[in-house]
Amino acid sequence: MPFLPKPQSDTGQSTITSRGYLLSIRGRFGRRLFQLYAGLTLYGVSSGLLVEAGLGLEPWGVLHQGLAEHVGLSIGTVSIIVGAAVLLLWIPLRQRPGLGTVSNVFVIGLAMNATLAVVPGAHTFAVRIPLMAAGIVLNGAATGLYIAADFGPGPRDGLMTGLHRRTGRSIRLIRTAIEVAVVVTGFALGGTIGAGTLLYALSIGPLAQLFLKVFAVPPASSGSTVVARGSSEQAILRP
Repeated sequence: MPFLPKPQSDTGQSTITSRGYLLSIRGRFGRRLFQLYAGLTLYGVSSGLLVEAGLGLEPWGVLHQGLAEHVGLSIGTVSIIVGAAVLLLWIPLRQRPGLGTVSNVFVIGLAMNATLAVVPGAHTFAVRIPLMAAGIVLNGAATGLYIAADFGPGPRDGLMTGLHRRTGRSIRLIRTAIEVAVVVTGFALGGTIGAGTLLYALSIGPLAQLFLKVFAVPPASSGSTVVARGSSEQAILRP
């Protein structure tokens, strides 16, 4: 009887492939986690720079600053309180928070307080204008980092999407109504509206879209369908 070679088992190769896939999954998760907290921290820093520039804040920043003027707390602390209060509104809307949602409430406010404690106040336009520009650009980068991490929307964005789902109104209409109400209320309370507010409104969308592409997290493998990219690329949601 002729000698027949013993068939080689592919168990070893499968084990190597599975191990490589698991390492890829872990590496991807680690990158997403880093992006989440880097984005939230950078968002707080950028908001602090806009406050120091004194040329106008983003819509929710106007509200936070206005409230801070009346309650005697720092603007970062007010941001945390408002974020927690907005998160409570998710309950009747049946929204489910993620890691990014809960982290958003605390990290941004703490980073903003730290920035305001370190960065000195600006008094001349030669300093205030660059601070404003840096704040807006960094905010766009932070938004791209945070959304691309895909750990759940921020409290304010969840409020917007929840109202959209419950009322059937468009995202654009809901978002516009919320931000107009926030700005008007914040301004009435003493928040700062200025050139920075307008420039922020005009530039944050394109900036966030750009940085979403820059910081997009690749799939775990070329054939993997684990990652769903559609949501982050189709909508620009701020934390």
